[in-house]
Amino acid sequence: MPATRDPVEALEGLLGYELRKPELLEQALTHGSLNLPGGTATYERLEFVGDRVLALVVADLLAESFPEANEGELARRHSILVSEDTLAGVGDALSLSRFIRAEDSSNAAERRSVIADCCEAVIGALYRDGGLVPARTFIARYWETHIGAEIPKVPATDLQEWLQTRGLPLPEYRVVDRTGTDHEPEFTIEVTATGLDPVRAKGPSKRIARARAAEKMLEQIGGAA
Repeated sequence: MPATRDPVEALEGLLGYELRKPELLEQALTHGSLNLPGGTATYERLEFVGDRVLALVVADLLAESFPEANEGELARRHSILVSEDTLAGVGDALSLSRFIRAEDSSNAAERRSVIADCCEAVIGALYRDGGLVPARTFIARYWETHIGAEIPKVPATDLQEWLQTRGLPLPEYRVVDRTGTDHEPEFTIEVTATGLDPVRAKGPSKRIARARAAEKMLEQIGGAA
């Protein structure tokens, strides 16, 4: 059943912006598991736009907030701020799961990856409706508490640094398997490094599987130390 304007209006209140084309927001909240008549568009195209807008705005906010930081620090902060975890956290703050339209049996509305994707799609909807200003206003508001957060350890970076300090080549990552559906994939990534046993790990995205593989190799190093 098509969504009424009530959920859209409720979310517009949280966004602090009334869309001229509310159908964009409905699209941003429509999961591919929902087969509506007439080929109703789902969130993927808006997610594509929102991903690029978020990357640009976050880069600009970081440049403003950390004028003395070098490129490496900015890059690490940027990767965290545009990550699935941060996006899903913002999605939780917006209670996006109660607005997402999906087939009940798919449990899509509760999955962290879908909440993060829809959050990016909402940014895309704001941009497509009103340009950069409403999108930037939204991002600046909901990312404010994340901008200055301490940079957590990144397993892939820690592994790279451990190898470099010992004059060893950088680790190599490769996708060895991909299972699941387009909407719920699972990747298996193998990491190899000189003098260490290869390690494999799985995750719902290549990035997560890569991080888990690096973390397992660091555990191998710690156990051998």
